[in-house]
Amino acid sequence: MNSALALQLMRFGFLALLWLFVFAALRVIRLDLRTSGAPRVATPPPARRRGRNDAAAPQVVRGQPTHLLVTEGGLAGTRIGLTGAPVLIGRANDSTLVLTDDYVSTRHARISFVDNRWMVEDLGSTNGTYLGTRKVDGPIPLEVGVPLRIGKTVLELR
Repeated sequence: MNSALALQLMRFGFLALLWLFVFAALRVIRLDLRTSGAPRVATPPPARRRGRNDAAAPQVVRGQPTHLLVTEGGLAGTRIGLTGAPVLIGRANDSTLVLTDDYVSTRHARISFVDNRWMVEDLGSTNGTYLGTRKVDGPIPLEVGVPLRIGKTVLELR
């Protein structure tokens, strides 16, 4: 009788552990679904204060672009302010613009301020980066209003 009681207690213990596992799995799935629908866009850090003679600091000039705008894709309408800091685009969580697209690489492209111009550079992505109809094969100037296609997402400098 003692072994039958022990066997029954082991069955209930196993059943309790199984239910704990099921509840933990459901909790993880629920949290993942809740956070996956929200766009994950990091704000670029503000440019560091620099001396007056530092030419790398972007000059705010009237009519110059101030932000990137996502015009097509899952994050359409998202604006990223241009502060002079490089804008990293990809699937990695530490990217400035995180794209959850199967056609986007972990570190896909970078937009940076070089010689008073915004430049776009493909970082060796699998599916490529396109500026207008041209495939980006090295750092090239990013012009205002010209569509930049990364996977299913299209951005424009404004």
